[in-house]
Amino acid sequence: MMPCHGIDSDSNSDLGVHFFFQVILQQNSLSLHSSDICVCLRQKLLWGIAFFVESMSPKRVTVFDTTLRDGEQTPGVSFTLEQKLDIARILSEVGVHAIEAGFPASSEQEKETVSRIAAEGHSAVICGLSRSRVEDVNTCLDCDVDMVHVFIPTSDIQRENTIKKSREEVLAITGEIVGYVRDHLGQCMFSAMDATRTDLPYLIEVFKAAADAGATVVNVPDTVGVYTPTKIRSLISALAEEIKIPIDIHCHNDFGLAVANTTTAVEAGASQVQVTVNGIGERAGNADIAQTVMILESIEGISTGIETTRLVEMSRLVSRYSGIPILPVQPVVGDNAFAHESGIHSHGIMANSQTFEPGIMTPEMVGHRRRLALGKHVGRHAVRQMLSLVHINPSDTELDLIVDRIKTISARGRRVTDHDLYVIAEDVMGIQAVAKTVELRDIAIMSGNHCIPTASVRACVLGTEKAGSAIGNGPVDAAVKAVLSVMPIGIQLKDFRIEAISGGTDAIGHVTITVEDPEGRTYDASSSGDDIVLASAEAMINAINLVRYTQKSP
Repeated sequence: MMPCHGIDSDSNSDLGVHFFFQVILQQNSLSLHSSDICVCLRQKLLWGIAFFVESMSPKRVTVFDTTLRDGEQTPGVSFTLEQKLDIARILSEVGVHAIEAGFPASSEQEKETVSRIAAEGHSAVICGLSRSRVEDVNTCLDCDVDMVHVFIPTSDIQRENTIKKSREEVLAITGEIVGYVRDHLGQCMFSAMDATRTDLPYLIEVFKAAADAGATVVNVPDTVGVYTPTKIRSLISALAEEIKIPIDIHCHNDFGLAVANTTTAVEAGASQVQVTVNGIGERAGNADIAQTVMILESIEGISTGIETTRLVEMSRLVSRYSGIPILPVQPVVGDNAFAHESGIHSHGIMANSQTFEPGIMTPEMVGHRRRLALGKHVGRHAVRQMLSLVHINPSDTELDLIVDRIKTISARGRRVTDHDLYVIAEDVMGIQAVAKTVELRDIAIMSGNHCIPTASVRACVLGTEKAGSAIGNGPVDAAVKAVLSVMPIGIQLKDFRIEAISGGTDAIGHVTITVEDPEGRTYDASSSGDDIVLASAEAMINAINLVRYTQKSP
C-alpha cells in the first residue's frame, strides 16, 4: 500500500481505513488506487470513532441566517417589527456573520423593518434580498444595508415559466445587476435560483458572469430540496474548481436532507452556510442553524464562530414568536435531546454521560440540561437518583413499589410527571414529599361570547393570602395567568396538555404542564378533574410547589 499525504502508512488504523474503502469499492464493482483515496479523504478520530471529511473542507465557515426572510415565508408565520428586532439582536449576539433582514421591495412595512435592523449597528452584516431589478436594488440601498443579495432563476423550468427569459438574457442580466450593486456597495451575493436543477455547464457560466461582475459570494440554492449529499458533494466540488470566490449553500428540507446537504457542501468546499432558527422556511423549511453548527463544530471540527451555549435560548425565542413549537425529539434543542428514560440508558448516563450521549456534544455546550425522564422503561437507579435530589430516600422495597406504580401509570398511556413521582413516594412511604408553600383558596372565571375571558384567584402564598387577576385567550389561559400573577417566583409555562381519561360530557380531564424556572430547569406537574379550568390552575400550583421545594433543597 502506498504511503499517503497526511496519513501514517505504518498505522494499523490507517491500514484498516484503506481496507474498509477497498472492500466498499469492490462490492460496488469499482476500483480506486489507495493514493487516490488519500487525496479524497482525510482521517479524523473523535472518541475512538473515525470520521472522514473532504480535504477541501475549510477550517472555518461563516453563517448566513435567513430566519427573518426565508423563515418568515413559512406559511402562517408573520413576525411583528419588535419581534424581528429581537431576533436580529440575538442572532448578532450569538455570532451569526450575516443576517438576511428581509425583502425590502415587497412592502413599505418590510422596507421599514430592514431599515430599522440596519440602523441598530449590529456586528453582523445586514443583508437585503433583491430580485435582479435596479428598482429592487435601490430599495435595499435606501435601507442602508451592508450587502445586497440578488437572485435570478437559472433552471429551464423556472426561467421559462417565471421570468420568461432566454439563457443569454439571464447571463446579461446577471452581469448588469451584480455590476450595479457593486457600483454602489461593497458586498454583493448572487444566487442562481434553482441551481440544483440547472445543468452544470450553464450554472458555471452564470456564476462566472457574476464573479466577473464583482460578486463577493455566490449562493448555490437547492430551491426545491431535491438533491442528496452525494449529488451536493459532486456539484460543490465541481463549482469550487471553477469559481474563485466564496461559495454559499442554501438547502431546503423537502426530503429531510437540508442539514445533511449543507454540511456535505462544506466538506466539498463551500465556505458559508445559509440556515434558519428551528429550520423554519418555505414548505418543509431550511437547514436548521443548531444542527448545522453543532455538526460542523463537534463532528467535523470546523469553526463557525457561533456562541453555541445560546442555541437553546435562541430556538425558544423564535418558537415563541413564530408560534411553531419545538418538537421534543428535535435534535440539539428539543426537550428530549438530552433526556433519558430507559433504565439501561439512565444507569449508564449516571455512571458516565458519554455512554449514551455523543460526548462530543454535551447539553452544556448548547445551553441545555440533561434530565432523567419517567415512563414505563424507567429503571430503579434513575428513580432513586431523582428522589435523592430532594432528599427522599426510600428503602429497596419502597423503591420497587414506586417503580411499579410509575410503570403501571405509564402503561395506561399517561405521562408520568415529576410531581406524580413525589405524590407516589408520599403514598408509598407515608411522608409529605413536597411542602405546599402555595395553596389555592378560590378561583372565579368569567367567560362568554361577548366578553374577554377573565380569572381572579385567592391563594395562600408562604403563609400570606394574596389575590390576583388576569385576562386570557380563553378561560384556561386566564386562570393560569391569574395563578402566575400571585406567585413568589418567576416561571414560564413551556408546555400544556389536556387529555380525557373518561368518556361523556362529564369526562374527567387530565392536565399536564411543564414549567421552566429562571435558571432554565424544567419541571412537570399534573392534576385531574371534571373542571378543566380548575384542574389547570391546580396543575400550575403543583408545579410551583415543586419548583419551590427543589430550589430550597441543597
